[in-house]
Amino acid sequence: MRERLFGIGDDYWIEDTEGRKVFLVDGKAMRVRDTFELKDAQGRIVVEIRQKLLSLRDTMLIERDGEQLAKIKRKRLSLLRNHYRVTLADGTELDVSGKILDREFAVDYDGELLAQISRRWLTVRDTYGIDIVREDADAALLIAVAVCVIVLAEKEYED
Repeated sequence: MRERLFGIGDDYWIEDTEGRKVFLVDGKAMRVRDTFELKDAQGRIVVEIRQKLLSLRDTMLIERDGEQLAKIKRKRLSLLRNHYRVTLADGTELDVSGKILDREFAVDYDGELLAQISRRWLTVRDTYGIDIVREDADAALLIAVAVCVIVLAEKEYED
């Protein structure tokens, strides 16, 4: 993934370890709120990512086929590290913690690592990797979670 993605209106490809284009993150320009579409290599929308407009804390929503799949927001009491909570539609909660702005964080469920995001694996400065640990995990959802968390952390840092 490339950092420039977070300029709304920018598009960028997510490639697998062999360099094949797997997902396209399509940033939608000229919107009141941050909006992205995650598309497969054939251009089909896999998930949509939107900023929730009316909420006490910044919140991002992930939707699939018009149905809310997940809601992401910063945990209230996280003093030392960036800490975000992902609440799935079925009530399951995922935990995201680490150095978000440094692109060094993990997504886990009940203490089990699902994905790890890291800039350290790659030598190109504006690129970072997402290692999805569980083979049965929803890759599109975990990539969308990473996008949301980084967007939220950057907004918080700017404020």
